[in-house]
Amino acid sequence: MENFGPEKRTTYEYIIKKINKQGALHFSLIDPDPTRQSPKKAAKMAQYAEEAGTDGILIGGSTVFDQTFVDQTITAIKENVNIPIIIFPGGITNISKFADAILFMSLLNSEDPYFIITQQALASYTVRMANLEYISTAYLIVEPGATAGWIGKAKLLPRNKPKLTAAFSLAAEMIGYKMIYLEAGSGGDCIPPEIIKLCSTILNIPIMTGGGVNCKEDARIFVEAGADIIVMGSFLENNIIKHKGNFLKEIIDQIKDTAKCFKKNYPLK
Repeated sequence: MENFGPEKRTTYEYIIKKINKQGALHFSLIDPDPTRQSPKKAAKMAQYAEEAGTDGILIGGSTVFDQTFVDQTITAIKENVNIPIIIFPGGITNISKFADAILFMSLLNSEDPYFIITQQALASYTVRMANLEYISTAYLIVEPGATAGWIGKAKLLPRNKPKLTAAFSLAAEMIGYKMIYLEAGSGGDCIPPEIIKLCSTILNIPIMTGGGVNCKEDARIFVEAGADIIVMGSFLENNIIKHKGNFLKEIIDQIKDTAKCFKKNYPLK
C-alpha cells in the first residue's frame, strides 16, 4: 500500500486531505495480540472494517509484546485492504517496516519521562532504518485512563476541567506536533464532548479521539463536538466478525453524514 488513491501521497497527506474533504474520518484499531486473534482473523476484521467505510487501520495496544506477531498481523492485513495501515505504538516493540506509517506519539501528561521522550529516542533509529513515515502525535489521557493510563503513568487530566486538556493540546501544537490523540483509556468512558469542543475551537491541527464509542449517537456527539478522526477498537473486537461489519457501517455512515456540515481546512505541515 503506497498510493491510497489515484495520486501518490504520504499517509499524512491522505489523512489531512480526506479530513478537509469529508469533515471527519473513522479509524479502526486492531490489537496485534496472539491471545486475542490470529493474523488471519485480524485481516478479516480489517476487511470488514474497510467494507464498512473505515478510512484507516491502526495497529497497536497497551500490551504489545511480540514483534514477529506484529509483522505477521500487518502483512496479513495488507493482503486484504487498500487503506493505510498505521502503527499506534504501545511501546518500542510495536514498530514494523511493513506498515505505511507510525503515529510517533509522546504521552505528554505522563509523570515518567520515559513515556514523554525516552522511548521515542530508543525507537527513533528503528523507525528511520525501517524508512517508516512518522506522524508526530501528542497523546493525552483523560480520566479514568484504564490500562493505557496505568501503564503510561499518566497524571490523568480531569474530566470536569476542559481548559487543562485544551492547554496541553495547544502547547503540543505550538511545539510542533501534527496531531492530537485524546482518550480516556481503551474500553473506558468517552471523552467528555466539552473537552473535544474546546480543543477544536483553539487548535489548528486534527484531533483524534478514542475510547467508548459504541453507537451512532456516540459518534454523532463526537463529530458535532469537533473530532476529526474517531477511533474504535473494543467495538471491533466484540462485534465486527459476528455482524460482518454491518453495525460498524451504521456508525461510520453517521460519522460521514454528520461531518458534511463541517468545513475543515487544515494545512499540511
